[in-house]
Amino acid sequence: VQLQASGGGLVQAGGSLRLSCAASTRTFRVYSLGWFRQSPGKERKFVAAISWNGGNTDYADSVEGRFAISRDNSENAVYLQMNSLKPEDTGVYYCAAAGTTAVLKTAPGYWGQGTQVTVSS
Repeated sequence: VQLQASGGGLVQAGGSLRLSCAASTRTFRVYSLGWFRQSPGKERKFVAAISWNGGNTDYADSVEGRFAISRDNSENAVYLQMNSLKPEDTGVYYCAAAGTTAVLKTAPGYWGQGTQVTVSS
């Protein structure tokens, strides 16, 4: 599975961004998908996940209520809508894929390249 993330940029605190991740695989719809964030000087951490059919989502406490993950299986794409952004949301965002949401949260089998998100105060 090859994943290509896009949509990062510079935004002021309180603003919004929408990240996209396109996947090049015929079996896209069987995978759980998600997003991780690596902030400067810190390890990569889980942000959000969505099950293969979009029926279940999961979020890190720090983004619950502000971020929304969605997917379009007809477009082989997953999205992360980020609202009410804070400076601490700054980092490189990576999309990831795994067989299940549980596995994705701890050890995704597939990673895309990152996209930089910078939130200014």
